[in-house]
Amino acid sequence: MSKSNGLTKGHARLTEIFALAPVIPVITITDASHALPLARALVVGGLRAIEITLRTDAALEAAWAIINEVPEAIVGIGTVLTPQDLERAQKLGATFAVSPGVTPDLLAAASQSDLPFGPGIQTASDLIACVVNGFEIVKFFPAIPAGGLAALNALGGPFPQVRYCPTGGITEANAREWLAHPKVAAVGGSWIAPASDISAGAWDKIEQRARAAAGLRPSRAK
Repeated sequence: MSKSNGLTKGHARLTEIFALAPVIPVITITDASHALPLARALVVGGLRAIEITLRTDAALEAAWAIINEVPEAIVGIGTVLTPQDLERAQKLGATFAVSPGVTPDLLAAASQSDLPFGPGIQTASDLIACVVNGFEIVKFFPAIPAGGLAALNALGGPFPQVRYCPTGGITEANAREWLAHPKVAAVGGSWIAPASDISAGAWDKIEQRARAAAGLRPSRAK
């Protein structure tokens, strides 16, 4: 079994990963040759945990390159939609995986896997499915269209044990407000490495944004 005390085996490790920095860069790579300088810029800027989305043909090659050439990076695979995607992520050597949503098949496969996995949720029904399968740290997606902080507050009532990584509509301007929420472990953001800067090879700009994002976590009242 991959569960301990009702939680998946990867729960503790995913919690550790999300605690490394306040922001997880959400990266879409169309050219695998950009992977290494991009990852190095993010790591130097203080963001070691990186989500590479499975949205392009270059994604797996890019993730493989970072895993093998930038050991300081902690590479996660995003846009995991099927058990097969999860298996590919694990075979690739990814440290974690996340999805934009959930299906019974995906949750069943992830609950039996050793790979730390953050399932995507939007509703109370999604959360029930996650909790009964041992997942209590989840991706809230798309965070702003799904109701923003008001929705997160409402979900917190019946699910007080769950923590979140909101993604989708999170920006440099509103990230600090999300991070101040006691149930938010980290946020996912694409603003740190926009496609235009990746294409232009603007690694200095990406490093600067990463450095700013790494300092975003506010102090919380005790």
